[in-house]
Amino acid sequence: MSDILQIAKNPTSRSVIKATLFDGLGPDQQARLAAQGVLRRFAAGQIIQQRGDDARGFWLIRSGQVAVGQFGPDGDFDAVALLGPGDSYGELAMLAGSPRVVDAVAQGSVEAMLIRADALERLLAEDPATMRRLLAGLAAQLQETIDMVVLMRRSQGFERIARLLVILSGDRPLPASISITQQGLADLTGTSRQTVNEALRLFEDHGAIRRGYGAIVLTDRRILTATPWRRGQNGLSTPV
Repeated sequence: MSDILQIAKNPTSRSVIKATLFDGLGPDQQARLAAQGVLRRFAAGQIIQQRGDDARGFWLIRSGQVAVGQFGPDGDFDAVALLGPGDSYGELAMLAGSPRVVDAVAQGSVEAMLIRADALERLLAEDPATMRRLLAGLAAQLQETIDMVVLMRRSQGFERIARLLVILSGDRPLPASISITQQGLADLTGTSRQTVNEALRLFEDHGAIRRGYGAIVLTDRRILTATPWRRGQNGLSTPV
């Protein structure tokens, strides 16, 4: 992920789900937009944006993690993305001139920059080639979203978790670190934290991953993709 705030980059790490539109800009353009942004701080659990808000800009996360999703009628929050430092979100609604379609909630303390739409519009007017890069980023984001939808429709339980880890690792060389908690995995796969814990323990036992604090290191994609995973009759999780 790009990090225009000059925090040390880690090319083997990414968060969920990759935000690609701002990432498609060049370093100078990213720095220019960030210089015009307004830094805001949010406490754990604080709502950063809500569905229906006017999309007058987009957010660039400086520190912390932001869960993006929707609150249901019962107040439960269904997460569809967990974003971290260097990620951005809100560009699509801003470019479409439409209201926000997702809620965003701070997961712990968060610092984020609000970059106004007119700043991006001036940049695009000066350099039409930038628009082509943004379209390429949008296409990549759409493909990843389609992969996630197919994942949720065609798999269950452990297999869903295994496939999600492979998607999140992208095509980066192994070992590849994925910055996500067990609760984040549970939210994104529609499973329980207990199920995620069992799955990760099993994947680790078979040499596919290593678990760390707030991150999972994927070490072998082949094992995750080639092994059908399911629960055993004794209640433990076992590969077929």
